[in-house]
Amino acid sequence: MLARAFGIARSLAMYHGIPGRQRRMRAFYAQFLGAGDLAIDVGAHAGNRVRAWRALGARVVAVEPQPDFVRLLRLFFERDEGVTVVPSALGAAPGVARLGISRATPTVSTMSADWRATVSGDAGFAAVRWEDTVSVPVTTLDALVATHGVPAFCKIDVEGFEAEVLAGLSRPLPALSFEYLPAAHDAALAALARVEALGRYRYRYSPVETMRWDPAGADSWLDAGELEALLDRRRPLGRSGDVYARLAPP
Repeated sequence: MLARAFGIARSLAMYHGIPGRQRRMRAFYAQFLGAGDLAIDVGAHAGNRVRAWRALGARVVAVEPQPDFVRLLRLFFERDEGVTVVPSALGAAPGVARLGISRATPTVSTMSADWRATVSGDAGFAAVRWEDTVSVPVTTLDALVATHGVPAFCKIDVEGFEAEVLAGLSRPLPALSFEYLPAAHDAALAALARVEALGRYRYRYSPVETMRWDPAGADSWLDAGELEALLDRRRPLGRSGDVYARLAPP
């Protein structure tokens, strides 16, 4: 119980307690979202992006399977008609699955046993334990699109399960992001392959929570091969981040 309370408090401090982060987040996501747009946050966790996107005027579908964080999201946004909380995981097909939960570091809770085995050998995960598992419902991105509409932007941060989430999507979205972790390099490449199968995209990379592009420059959108080369160069640095994909114009 103490470890779980510490983990929740840690997430709240990390995602809501850093001065200026919400301002930077709003400025960054204004590239993708505006008033009246729809956004889907897959792995909404403590709701920091939900908060920023609502400030931009976007409607948000917040998808989160961890029961503790579903309760937090409902507490934060239950009176906001522009936020829909979906207490579910996403995958390639509807069903039920087991979610591995880390009490002290709930941000790395995952449904991917392969990802857990891969990152366990990394020094940055030496102290991480997945002590609990819970059964969670699973739906798909296609089902969310059918219910809520096509989002202008979709964030996917599900600790190594990104490719499976994207396998539940059969149409290209205007823009999306997925997590990159150097210790699980191949998982990111699998997610990239899924995105490439959906449509013709261009890509950019942002180091974790910086809300800045790497490399800098307004015209540095890359094709898939150029993105792979960039990730290969960043991999030895051991720093995670997010890949952003934008559907190329016809």
